Amino acid sequence: MPRIVLYLLAGASVLLAAGAGAAELQVASLSPMRHSVAAPAAAVSITFDRALQTSSVTAASLRVFGRVSGTKSGSLVFSNGDKTVTLTPSTPFAAGETVLVNLADTIVAADTSPLRAAGYAYAFLIQTQPAPLVFQAIDTFSNHSPSNDQTRIYGAMAADLDHDGAVDLTTVNEVSSDLRVFLNQNDGSGRFDPFLTPPLHIGFESSPNEPGDFDNDGETDIAVSSTAEGSAWIALGNGNGTFAAAQEVATGTEPHGIAVLDIDGDGDLDLANAARSSDELYLLVNNGAGSFTSVGAFDSGGDGEYALGAADMNNDGITDLITGANDSEEVVVCLGNGDGTFDAGIAQDAGGQVWMLVLGDVNGDGNIDVAAANSFSNNGAILLGNGDGTLDPPVTVSAPGDPVATDLGDLDGDGDLDWVLSGFVGQQWRLYTNNGSGTFTGVQDFDALENPSCAVLVDLDGDGDLDMALTDEIADKITTLRNGPVSPCPLTPQLGCRPPVESGRSLLKIKDKASDAADQILWKWKKGTATTLTDFLDPATDDYTLCLYDDGALVASAGAPSIPTGGPCGGGDCWSTSNSSLLYKDRDLTPEGVKLIKMKAGAQGDASILVKGRGSFLQLPDLAAIDGPIEAQFIKTNGGICWGATFSAPFEQSDGTSFKDKAD
Repeated sequence: MPRIVLYLLAGASVLLAAGAGAAELQVASLSPMRHSVAAPAAAVSITFDRALQTSSVTAASLRVFGRVSGTKSGSLVFSNGDKTVTLTPSTPFAAGETVLVNLADTIVAADTSPLRAAGYAYAFLIQTQPAPLVFQAIDTFSNHSPSNDQTRIYGAMAADLDHDGAVDLTTVNEVSSDLRVFLNQNDGSGRFDPFLTPPLHIGFESSPNEPGDFDNDGETDIAVSSTAEGSAWIALGNGNGTFAAAQEVATGTEPHGIAVLDIDGDGDLDLANAARSSDELYLLVNNGAGSFTSVGAFDSGGDGEYALGAADMNNDGITDLITGANDSEEVVVCLGNGDGTFDAGIAQDAGGQVWMLVLGDVNGDGNIDVAAANSFSNNGAILLGNGDGTLDPPVTVSAPGDPVATDLGDLDGDGDLDWVLSGFVGQQWRLYTNNGSGTFTGVQDFDALENPSCAVLVDLDGDGDLDMALTDEIADKITTLRNGPVSPCPLTPQLGCRPPVESGRSLLKIKDKASDAADQILWKWKKGTATTLTDFLDPATDDYTLCLYDDGALVASAGAPSIPTGGPCGGGDCWSTSNSSLLYKDRDLTPEGVKLIKMKAGAQGDASILVKGRGSFLQLPDLAAIDGPIEAQFIKTNGGICWGATFSAPFEQSDGTSFKDKAD
């Protein structure tokens, strides 16, 4: 295959003198595995084929970046005779985010043999909690300033910009030529404060955006492409939701797609920009401090390169470029060599005029696939990757007219990526669910106020599933939708819930299994305060919910709906009553994973409540992040009496996957 040479790094062919006679250091295994799905509390481990010179592994040479949660720091531990290095992040990853891991060519073995000059890069995905795809409006808010001038939102970056653990939104605005940052209120509501002022100036008609930590200072930065001005703009984050003044780097004529990747193996994140009228891909190299220089351009082989993404398409640990050629209606894969060069493109029919593409493993085979929005062709296309840089022919789906954005995310929490297309002329967003093999079915349409530009699939409210922030380009509004029923639990614990009268008798057990179907929760409120059957009231009209709080913050809930006695639950009655108790059973575990609730009336010390839940519908807390005290409160959603117990550290068991403790 011919090679297109873009530039050569000075000294790229020079080996360290001490290692000139030794074979290159090799990556032997990865955890999490490449393109796999991992838990939010996952540690990142890389095993090499020989012992490391541990001093060569630093925050500069081993970089872990979550596209939503940002740069990960934490303890570095060496094991396996110094062959394995493990980073345990000090904060969890965000649900549904892609995590980029980059190893620099400065990593050296104990025998002084170096890692290859291309370095090593790979990515994995963070799991989401199961969700029913029942979307409820959180808010619709304007992108306008008080002057009400048009901004024309093209899209938004979702990232935690102020280190509070909640995702913030940065809108990219074509007409007002600026970035506007909306900080998450971080109270579990999924709501945002008004945008910070003043907005940050960027180029006119800026559109696609990508996050990265370009200066490796632990703050999330942003790169955007300005179509009208023929340039890329890079703004470095300050860690409080604001950005420093943006740097402009000239690229080509009519640039659009922008991608983040390590082009040259030094571990820092560089950029590529697709310029349609120039018919080329431009490379921008980072000096490590977040300052970029354009180092050349090349023709991918397609005509009118417009969309752009970056991923490892042949699983060799080097990031490749994937472009959507709008004029020739092709998706072209350019395999990277890690030295600033890319091989000639491997082209495949796109199924239409590609406006945007997004990358992910949609069929679970460990290879990256392409999901394209083919704007004027009025369709979307899935091109499955074969793991060698080639793509299968497209499988198209009808889309709302003129789809200008394509977004992937596991919206139902079943372990595969679902798909949303944004139809600008069709005035709708369309959600397609994945059957696990990369076959998609349109299941829901969401009407726009005017004209959609993007769907941001991200956990807005911190409950572990993916919600949606929908940007409307002409209305200049953002609509946020919560995925799943709203928890009836208050955001903070209620006061005055009836406690047990004896300590050490009530119990809380939670198990977070590798398979969500095996997840479990058990709460026993025993030796309780005197409670009558009337206090429990009537399940025909009352919903009952178990609310769990960690250090005063709501972290999980599980409830049973009000269903009249005789209603069907798993083929039988949901509720039954006796002279002293109410009983709920549902073997189908719907809607929130509750299997059994038993409320027993009794005198002081005789009353009790038992709640059991199981399966993938449960929304469990992040057990690795539990600090305590844990407040477990059983409430009636119509209000009134509640019952509770407190569990304080040290706990009997709390290892990140299992929790067990008896009440204070």
